[in-house]
Order: sequence, then C-alpha cells, then structure tokens
Amino acid sequence: MSGKVTNIVIAGLGGQGVLKASDILAELALDQGLDVKKSELHGMSQRGGSVTSDVRFGPQVFSPMVPRGEADYLVVLEPSEVAVNQAVLKPDGVLIGPQQVDVARLKSKKSLNVALLGVLSRRLEFPPDAWRKAILANLDERLHEMNLLAFEAGRGF
Repeated sequence: MSGKVTNIVIAGLGGQGVLKASDILAELALDQGLDVKKSELHGMSQRGGSVTSDVRFGPQVFSPMVPRGEADYLVVLEPSEVAVNQAVLKPDGVLIGPQQVDVARLKSKKSLNVALLGVLSRRLEFPPDAWRKAILANLDERLHEMNLLAFEAGRGF
C-alpha cells in the first residue's frame, strides 16, 4: 500500500451486515501492519434504518471519520443508500454496489456484504488470502463456507 490514507465508507440498512463488513476490512488492514481507525453511525439500525461505517487505514491515521468528499470507495449494500451517501465520495472515488455482484451465485442474500468486499478486494493491494483470513476470523464457523464463496463471487471467480 502507498503512504496515503485510504478512506472507505460502507453503507446500507440495518441488518445488512454493514458493521460486520467494516470489522472484516479493519481487521484485514490491521493484520497487514497498517494504522486503522473505524467509526460507525447506527441511526435506526434495528428498524432497518441507514447504517454507515467509516474505515480509514494507512501508515498513520488521526481520525476515524472520513471527511465529506474524501472517500476513495463507497460500498453500498442497498441501492437506495447511494443518493444518501454519494457526497462522501471524492470526485474520482469508486462506487461499489450490489449491481456488481451476481446474486444468483450467492447461497444467501445475507452474504452480499462479503461479496461486495470481494469486489472491493480487486481494487486494493491486499493479498486474497489475507482477506479470507479476516473473513474467517470475524464470522461464526458455520458461516465460513457460504461467505468464502460469496467473497469469490465478488472477486469474479
């Protein structure tokens, strides 16, 4: 990874796995020796409301919040969350959404969050095995196979 801070915002609705996806991403970056900061905005998460989580990593990170207009990546689990969160993306930032995943390849829609991490993994310099390790470390063993398959589906394999 370069010497700059990478800013990622993950957004969705309560129950979609936004926080779990950000936990996986934060653990991955930490395991790769980077400084990591993470913040969460739960809103009405238990009632299906908007949920966002900011993950920032690099050689040195001072704040957990991604400043408006500075997100390198916006990962949305629900298309309706694009309009709500678009302003966090920098002009050349990348939007990653559910339309980039063949949901027919997922054993469960509940693994969409991990499939979208698979899409994101194609753009970041972390080795695929490091992603898999972070996924396994953050999920119950009975969910491992389903989510590893979802990750691979997101990577396009």
